[in-house]
Amino acid sequence: MNFTDYQALAARTLGRDRTHEQQLANAALGLTGEAGETAELIKKHLFHATPLDRDAIVKELGDCLWYIAAFATVLDIEMKEIAEQNIAKLKRRYPEGFDTERSRNRTE
Repeated sequence: MNFTDYQALAARTLGRDRTHEQQLANAALGLTGEAGETAELIKKHLFHATPLDRDAIVKELGDCLWYIAAFATVLDIEMKEIAEQNIAKLKRRYPEGFDTERSRNRTE
């Protein structure tokens, strides 16, 4: 599946009865909540000796992806554009791959 297909399929479950502002708030708050749930799983693994549950991580990351797709759809942005611009930025920032020194001294 590619980003275009995913975004179209995810958009089927958007609350279309909400205002533009409500859709934006839902996307922002939902993404924050799901990112927090993902972080909670990692915290429990690292500090509470809980086994890392791969299926739970996949589920939470999927929920994060849904909210990113919701943001993109509400703002009339293709997820493909988001992905392409992010990779272009990373290539500019780290032309040879991640580098600690370049990370500390970023210009953008």
